[in-house]
Parts: sequence; C-alpha cells; structure tokens
Amino acid sequence: MNGSLKKALPGNASQNFFQKSLILQKIIYFTAILIAGYQMNVKIDTKEKFTVITVDEAEISANMTEELQKMMLSYLSADIPHLILNMNQVASIDETTAGMLAAVHQEFYANNASFIVCELQKKVAGQLEQFEVLDTLNITPTESEGWDIVQMEEIEREFLKDFDEPAGG
Repeated sequence: MNGSLKKALPGNASQNFFQKSLILQKIIYFTAILIAGYQMNVKIDTKEKFTVITVDEAEISANMTEELQKMMLSYLSADIPHLILNMNQVASIDETTAGMLAAVHQEFYANNASFIVCELQKKVAGQLEQFEVLDTLNITPTESEGWDIVQMEEIEREFLKDFDEPAGG
C-alpha cells in the first residue's frame, strides 16, 4: 500500500482495506478462471507477502500444464508476485510439466520475484531428477520453509537494491 493511502487510513482501516483488496483480487481471479473455463483443481491462499497455490490433483497431465503455467505466470503482474507451489497432493508429473516448472521458475527470478516448490512426494522428486530439472528449482520440504525462503529473498532484494544505489543519492 502506498504511503499516502496508508496515512489517510487510520489504524484498523488500513488493515481492513488490505483484507478487502485481497478479497477483491481473489474474486477477480476466480471470475477469470470461470470465464476461461479452467478445469484444474487448486487451492489459492493469498498471504501478505506471497501466494500459495496448492495443486489438488494426483497427476498433472500435459493439458493441465499449460493451464497451471498461465495461472502461475499471471502472478508476476500482481501486487504480490511471490509464489509458493505446494505439490503435496501430486503423485506424478510428466516431462512437459517438469520443463514448465523450470521455465516458470526462471521467469519469476528474471522478474525479481520468488518461486518456491514445496512438499514434493518422493516419486515426483524422482521424476524431476530424471527429467534433469530438480536442481534448477528452489524446493523446500515444507510450506513454512517456503515462506521463510520468500521472506529471506525479499530481504536480500532490499539489501541489494540499497547496495546498488549510488552513494549520496
């Protein structure tokens, strides 16, 4: 929230504004999903500093891959671009999905945003390794560790931004 708006809203009003804006963001997103005809089952949880998308599918097939990619990349233009992909329900992926995850990861970091994959089942981790993308992804065992990574990377970006600014300016 910008500084002038924050000053204009006293105490709880700024928190209420933030909550209402998150609700509006979710309504817009789900309306877009309905219009576009998305079929993939996901849960979306928007936090203050990041969004968690939990895939609620046992397998991510090739036709779901494009849908998931579009959904995730749409967050790059959101107010909160950092994303955690929770794959605890996913039991299997194909090579197309593995390649898409690597491409999305690269796109997020190229745009100065965090992308974390968490809670992989052993079989999916093995498939990512087989398709040679496991080491290219930022993976955490738990969602809460993903939260920590997002927050640490945000601090790092702030530090580097301050470090890169010219002295006296």
